[in-house]
Amino acid sequence: MSLAIKDDEVDIVIGALRSDLTTFMNEWRPMFSRFHLIIVKDPDLKEELKIPEGFNLDVYGKPEIDQVVGSSTSILFSGYSCRYFGYLVSRKKYIISVDDDCLPARDPKGFLVDAVAQHISNLTNPATPFFFNTLYDPYAEGADFVRGYPFSLRGGVKCALSCGLWLNLADHDAPTQALKARQRNSRYVDAVMTVPAGSLIPISGINIAFEREAVGPALVPALKLAGEGKCRWETMEDIWSGLCVKVVCDHLGLGVKTGLPYIWRTDRGDPIASLKKEWEGVKLMEEVIPFFQSVRLPREATTVEECIVEVANAVKERLGSMDPVFARAAKAMLDWIKLWQSVGSSSSRSSAV
Repeated sequence: MSLAIKDDEVDIVIGALRSDLTTFMNEWRPMFSRFHLIIVKDPDLKEELKIPEGFNLDVYGKPEIDQVVGSSTSILFSGYSCRYFGYLVSRKKYIISVDDDCLPARDPKGFLVDAVAQHISNLTNPATPFFFNTLYDPYAEGADFVRGYPFSLRGGVKCALSCGLWLNLADHDAPTQALKARQRNSRYVDAVMTVPAGSLIPISGINIAFEREAVGPALVPALKLAGEGKCRWETMEDIWSGLCVKVVCDHLGLGVKTGLPYIWRTDRGDPIASLKKEWEGVKLMEEVIPFFQSVRLPREATTVEECIVEVANAVKERLGSMDPVFARAAKAMLDWIKLWQSVGSSSSRSSAV
């Protein structure tokens, strides 16, 4: 698949929660070698990173994070949230983010899946959030709009976020993974679809891509569980971030796609042990989802930063008294916007805060 962009328009962001990235980097070399990489080391990781040669990359650890954002704010970037620092310091148009426990997948014919190319294809082709096309992505090769699809909507809208999927270990929560410990995902569905406007989606940070200027500030490392761990099913930060970005995309008329590309996710962690840590988040979602389903942003909020400030204020007002985690999340969202305005590119700055 040829890319309709220049190589210097893409940053690949990798949050490093393990020290030895040798296998990960070598497996991804065919897809990653032509692009610039930002590797952000989890500030809690003590060991030195092992990274093979032959890549164009920058590595950020705790000293570099503290230097850029200050030690009092760097707590935002611990654990899986370290990747958000890469989003902050990138200056490229597109960002692709893949977890360090994931490898390239193979399609049903045995060919390696070029996740980078597919993500870029998703982002550079329009999305169709206002009317569902039953042949899924009408812009894909061999597809089109179905009979009855309004011609006035066939131009689509900008796709701001592409959410890929996973083979082998699906992104289940800890209760589901504990109950179905041996279940693996082997279903490769060759499809991309736009998530309809008004529908929320549990966006996983394991395999995503986005247009930075369009929605970067909405990808916010805000919701930190009290017992948050270092396994993906012990965290909720990306789920919260995804709810924020979907509400913002709906408000601003932007599109979100899900489906291809697939990655191969390796086993990691003990779901039984993780269940004790994530159970708090599982319960919180019963309050969080109705909130995001009902939140409405004012017309005056016309930038991503302004939208996130509005969401943060609503979180503080409507959820803050229910659980301290929500009050902390609201504050973290405001801190993030201030960081984005001061550290992010000049075109991202506004007077929202």
